[in-house]
Amino acid sequence: MTASTSARESAATAAGSTPVLAARTRGLRKVYGRTVAVDRVDLDVPEGAVLGMLGPNGSGKTTTIRMLLGLVRPTEGEVELLGEALPDGAATALPHVGALVEGPGFHPFLSGRENLLRAAAFEPLLAGGAIKRAVEDALERVGLAGAAHRRYRGYSLGMKQRLGLAAALLVPRKLIVLDEPTNGLDPAGTREVRKVIADLHGAGSTVLVSSHLLSEIEATCTHVAVLHRGTVVAQGELAELLRADNSALLVSTPQVDEALNALRAGRISARPNDDGVRVELIGTDAPEVLRTLVEAGVPVHEARRARTGLEELFARLTEAEDADHHLSAVDTIEEGTR
Repeated sequence: MTASTSARESAATAAGSTPVLAARTRGLRKVYGRTVAVDRVDLDVPEGAVLGMLGPNGSGKTTTIRMLLGLVRPTEGEVELLGEALPDGAATALPHVGALVEGPGFHPFLSGRENLLRAAAFEPLLAGGAIKRAVEDALERVGLAGAAHRRYRGYSLGMKQRLGLAAALLVPRKLIVLDEPTNGLDPAGTREVRKVIADLHGAGSTVLVSSHLLSEIEATCTHVAVLHRGTVVAQGELAELLRADNSALLVSTPQVDEALNALRAGRISARPNDDGVRVELIGTDAPEVLRTLVEAGVPVHEARRARTGLEELFARLTEAEDADHHLSAVDTIEEGTR
């Protein structure tokens, strides 16, 4: 299974049918002048998944999200949102999509509640008589009920993020798109956002989260897509990608030297580890490693696969780029178009 196809394969049903997608792109490309911001991105967002979109500065995450929501027209390629092709199907699909992209924008001299009431008035799926209740529920859900009377201009960055999240949650959504939702939040606020995402997932909504916090993605997401220099370098179920990257066996033994000698005699690559040896499963497998050790009389207390973390996987996927490319022209463009 390759990284680029793992999402489709792992999300397929037992019968082998094609998974239902909440959003998809094919050959998506965006060019600003001579700068290629997004280059032929094929992205699958399975229905009911929590997909984390990862990427360093200039990877094209925000541009991809903009095109997915119909905020930016692609130079080339196709976008499908909740089964509707954009831009023609935008009016049908977008009412079922909640989004917090690049930080919220509200009237500074209105209170949080007043701003949210204005946003609710434009919700096509929200009846007039239900607006007040929906606003209060959303404020409570993001922990802003106690500060709803305060003017927006006096809100901290974290409170502004919470209000933007509340606006995205005014009505039940089929798809929620959150661009850096924990930006500016303290640890307690971050935990609350994590709970909101978990609740949305439990209710059957699809969530797309763009974040640079790998720990948050690993804690909340079922799927991941890694973007680098405008292209998708890996996507699929998070657990599958991490398992696929595990190519080592950790063997716990009190006889480290004897284990190394036996493995090296069998032309098996190994090196000392914390409480034993780490064996690279290249040209061999776990049963062969254990057979070699047992036949050599080496006691084996435990053997387990080395678990790759998301940070390690992300670094491996992006390490090929030059270290001096910290900020590309894409970032400058995205900042300038906000």
